[in-house]
Amino acid sequence: MFQLVKCKCLFLAVLILLHGCQQKQVKTITGEGVQYNCVQQLTDVIVYDINNPPVAGRMYAYSNLAFYEALRPMNATYKSLLPKLKGFDTLTIQSNQTNIHYPFSAAMAFMKVAESLVFSKDSIRMAQQKLIEQFDGLSGQQKDQSIAWANTVAAIIMKRAANDGYKLTRGMPKFSVLKETGIWQQTPPDYEEAIEPNWRLIQPFLMDSAAQFKPVRPPAFDMKPNSPYYQEVQELYQMSQQLTQSQKDIAKYWDDNAFVSEHKGHLTYATKKTTPVGHWMGIIAILSKQSNKSDIDIAQAFALTSLAIFDGFISTWEEKFTSRTVRPVTVIREFISSEWNPYLQTPPFPEYTSGHSVISAAAATVLEKIFGANTAFTDTTELKYLGMKRSFTSLEAASNEVSLSRMYGGIHYRSAIVNGQKQGRQIGEFYNRTFF
Repeated sequence: MFQLVKCKCLFLAVLILLHGCQQKQVKTITGEGVQYNCVQQLTDVIVYDINNPPVAGRMYAYSNLAFYEALRPMNATYKSLLPKLKGFDTLTIQSNQTNIHYPFSAAMAFMKVAESLVFSKDSIRMAQQKLIEQFDGLSGQQKDQSIAWANTVAAIIMKRAANDGYKLTRGMPKFSVLKETGIWQQTPPDYEEAIEPNWRLIQPFLMDSAAQFKPVRPPAFDMKPNSPYYQEVQELYQMSQQLTQSQKDIAKYWDDNAFVSEHKGHLTYATKKTTPVGHWMGIIAILSKQSNKSDIDIAQAFALTSLAIFDGFISTWEEKFTSRTVRPVTVIREFISSEWNPYLQTPPFPEYTSGHSVISAAAATVLEKIFGANTAFTDTTELKYLGMKRSFTSLEAASNEVSLSRMYGGIHYRSAIVNGQKQGRQIGEFYNRTFF
């Protein structure tokens, strides 16, 4: 009898031990799941901190690059991106690191770089701790080696970030606004100062200079009825007077203004939303989940798209603060209708070229190379913020709609959209030629 009870107890103990091991194994998530988690955590912090689009783009670029570089040794056929990019030290894989869990390393590298870039560092630390808990199934030695590799990658990424000119631009003079016809003026309702007037001085990742893909000149300011400029103003104004509900929905869907203010009497209400970069990060996640791509392919998609967007912002900000084109709301109120308002709130920086058009065309061009030109998808990124979703037959169709949304919103003329798209495609094609 005693032996029988002893055997039953032993059997139960083994079952409990096996159950515990299975629980630990289940808690370890895969590479792509890790990346989606990391990107979403960064997006949440960016929205909370109200980072402007170029700054947000910088955070995504460095963090996603760190993830890819830490994950890459899983497959020797995938090469480091760093040798072809500007400003990075050489990343060397140590031969004695044989017990690395690369998805865990990638997550830790992403979080370490993200923490160095964001304002709300505690939020990133909390997210990192939750990720660590999902890797409880790893041995102590495996965790140690994985974190050591993550720190090696993160150190190289953060060194470049510390020397890319960002810190220097924080102390530079603000953009001087002079009352000059045809030149950008601060816009209603908040009349904010120009955002990031010195962003073009930040070191690009792949472009030779901020002006490498400089677009054609915008139409010269001229309110004579037969001038190209006047015709663009009239086109936008007439469109604003007869917007359909569909056009309004498109404008609202792609607005991605990180901080929209509403004024009612003496009260001001503010709405936080994702940035245009965060929107494209959401699209990458959607495309990845519906594809059969490997974890490393997905990491490469996030990295290269983020890098192209980063260079896209530098390129369009170079043009914005060279041409300094006035916004439609300023012109229409002065020359056509003093009470006119665009459907969307005008962002606080010059009009030409359209930043949404540039970065969306750059992103779509890179993603077409990875997922295919005719990839259909349903974008659910804005469900969280607007309760809206939209379906597209291709990435180009989505990119084109982004661009048109800025005209529907009353904040960009057609030339800023058309030439912005060309500018963005050139940047995306440059990345494709370099890395594929």
